[in-house]
Amino acid sequence: MTDEKKNLTTIDALIQRKQPFAVYRVPGERFPRLLTEDTGAVRLIYDLKELNGQRGFVIAPFCVEKSCPIVLIQSDKTGQPLPVETDTDEEEELNLQTYPKESFLTLCSEKYATCFHTFIEALRDATFDKLVLSRSLTIGKHPEFSPSAVFRAACQRYIHSYIYLCYTPQTGIWLGSTPEIILSGEKNEWNTVALAGTQPLLDGKLPQEWDDKNRQEQDYVASYIRRQLLSLGIHSTEKGPYPAYAGALSHLKTDFHFSLKDNRNLGDLLKVLHPTPAVCGLPKEEAYRFILENEGYDRKYYSGFIGWLDPEGRTDLYVNLRCMHIEDEQLTLYAGGGLLSSSELNDEWQETEKKLQTMRRILVSAPHND
Repeated sequence: MTDEKKNLTTIDALIQRKQPFAVYRVPGERFPRLLTEDTGAVRLIYDLKELNGQRGFVIAPFCVEKSCPIVLIQSDKTGQPLPVETDTDEEEELNLQTYPKESFLTLCSEKYATCFHTFIEALRDATFDKLVLSRSLTIGKHPEFSPSAVFRAACQRYIHSYIYLCYTPQTGIWLGSTPEIILSGEKNEWNTVALAGTQPLLDGKLPQEWDDKNRQEQDYVASYIRRQLLSLGIHSTEKGPYPAYAGALSHLKTDFHFSLKDNRNLGDLLKVLHPTPAVCGLPKEEAYRFILENEGYDRKYYSGFIGWLDPEGRTDLYVNLRCMHIEDEQLTLYAGGGLLSSSELNDEWQETEKKLQTMRRILVSAPHND
C-alpha cells in the first residue's frame, strides 16, 4: 500500500472509530490538512457570538438549534499537512462507475414546485426582494463507498474551491466543495465575498455576459455585506463584480477587503454576516423565518459555514454550499438557488440540478481505496 493510500485509509479509520476530525484543502494549497480531537470531545455552541476568542474547526448550521448546534473541534494547530496527491493526472483513470449517471436524472418534483409557488407569490407581493429556495436529494450509498476517496476526487476536480470532510458525533459526516468565503484573513488583512448569480462555464471558460436577473441577485448580496460591515464601523475596499469559477459553474463575485480593530471579536462579525442573502434572502430576518416555515425540510449544516477559525493566526471560513451528508446507508445532497419576482420554475429547478452535479461528479469519479 502506498503512503498516499495509507493516509486516505487513516481518514476512513477515524470515521470507523467515530473520532472527531476534519480534513480540508484551502484553494491554492497542494496538500490537505488533517486535525483530530483525540479525546473525542468537542465544544457545542448555541450563539455565534460565543465564537469570540475561540480557535478550532467550526461546523455551523443554517439555523442553530439544540438538535443542530455549532460544533467546534478544538485544536492547537491548523492541522498537519496530509501528503495526498490532489493534482489531476490526465492519464489517471478516475471513472469507476460507483453510481450510474442515469440515477441522477430527475424531473421537477411536485414538492419543489409547490414550494416554488409559495416563495414566488411572496416575492411578487413585494414581501421580499429575494428568497433562496433549496432542496435535498437522497440516494443509496454504495457498499464500497469511501469518504476519503470522494474527498480526494473533489480536491482533484475542484481546484478553485474549498474542500472538506469532517465528522463529529453531533453532526455526523459531511463532505463539501464550496467557492464562497464568509470570512478569511489574518492579522490586519481580512476579506469576505458577495457571491451570487449562476451560469454554466462556456467550453470551460468564464462567461462574460450576465442577464439582469443574475446581476440584480448578486447586487442584493453585495449591498447587504456592505451595510453589515458598516454597521460594525468596518470600512472596506471592493473589487467586482466579476465572474468566478465554482466547479463547472460560474458565479458573479465581489471581494470586500478590510481591517479589524480587534480580531478577538470574529464571532460578532460572523453573527452580523450569517446567513447572507446568497443562502437566505432579503429582508434578512423576515426571509430567514419564511424559509424555516415554508421550505419544507431541515437544511441542517447545508448553507451554514465551515472551516478553521483562529483570531491570533489564519482564519478560513466558507459557506457550506455544494455538500453532502453521509449516513450509514444513504447520501443526502443539497443545492439551492436565489429567487426574484421574475424567476421561472423550470429555470430554477435546472439551476439546482446543475449545482447538484458538483457532488454527483465526484461520486461517479472517485476511485476505491482497495
